[in-house]
Amino acid sequence: MPITDPLLKDREAAPLLGISVPTFWRRVADGTIPKPIKLGALSRWPQSEILGVIERAKAARADAA
Repeated sequence: MPITDPLLKDREAAPLLGISVPTFWRRVADGTIPKPIKLGALSRWPQSEILGVIERAKAARADAA
């Protein structure tokens, strides 16, 4: 069964947003980025959720215009 929504590490997700890993974690803390899925001690984010962050930012930009 192919993975259709890969789980990303923080260091994989941060570049998609054009931010550093420390800034990525600050955005998780402030709620801009969803909390991770915990797999034991690992933190992972579905790629669709990271892309959703981008889409929400685009929508907010359009609403502000």
